[in-house]
Amino acid sequence: MSKVYTAEEVSKHNNEKDLWIVYKDGVYDITKFVKEHPGGEEVLINLAGKDATTCFDEIGHTVEAIQLRETYKIGTVSGPLTSTPVSGGVQDTTIDDDNWEYEPPKQETSPWLPVFIAAGVAIYSYIFYYFLLS
Repeated sequence: MSKVYTAEEVSKHNNEKDLWIVYKDGVYDITKFVKEHPGGEEVLINLAGKDATTCFDEIGHTVEAIQLRETYKIGTVSGPLTSTPVSGGVQDTTIDDDNWEYEPPKQETSPWLPVFIAAGVAIYSYIFYYFLLS
């Protein structure tokens, strides 16, 4: 039988050195996982001692991530917890996952690049003329 924790007890585990979260009614001690989280530590620290159900579901996770989550389960919770809005997560929830197009990152080019190319061509032309045609 699984250990049952009160909402108050879970809420005390609210920092990166002692981090519990709730998913649905399960309590998860993810203290050892915080540094390994692919989405960064901050999102988990913001959820410490709170209900992470909405954030976890809205962000979307792989089957492997869901299976990994279950390895950290230490019990269940009785009573309501504070829920954290998804905006504290790492993914922008305004993005329509079904209708998007890849946009490559915009690279800033130096305004001096054309000047250096022109100077290189001029120097090459001078060397070519001076050494090969004279």
